[in-house]
Amino acid sequence: MIPLGMRATGRSLHGLALAAILAASTAAAGERINKDADDLAILGYDTVAYFTDERPVKGSPDFEYVWQDARWRFASAEHKALFATDPDRYAPQFGGFCAGGVALGRLAPIDPEAWLIVDGRLYLHYDKEGRDETAAHPKADIATAAERWEALGKIP
Repeated sequence: MIPLGMRATGRSLHGLALAAILAASTAAAGERINKDADDLAILGYDTVAYFTDERPVKGSPDFEYVWQDARWRFASAEHKALFATDPDRYAPQFGGFCAGGVALGRLAPIDPEAWLIVDGRLYLHYDKEGRDETAAHPKADIATAAERWEALGKIP
């Protein structure tokens, strides 16, 4: 007979191994992206332009790149190349869903004109009022959204 402590340890190790496998498969699959029925991400806006042009710019079908099973559009070949080289740097946080909505525990659409860059990261919002609320206390709102994103961001 195996002593109780060893049996519990064995089950704990088995549980940890299973959890590690599940976590790895989730990470390999990526995260949920805000895209339409045609897999176009963030309403076709150029995510790099928020950083380089400091404004939203509609992307072109001529400069498209597929990442995380979504079609990302860019205003120029240069922006497309920047994204392709480092998508994690330029991709909007929370999959491009409304940061305020994520903080409230739900996935909400965005207005590409309602955006904010905090600590080098792009956050999109449902409207400018929501953006302004996040801008008033960004660290707290982003931290809350990050906690909720762990569950919301998983691909079903």
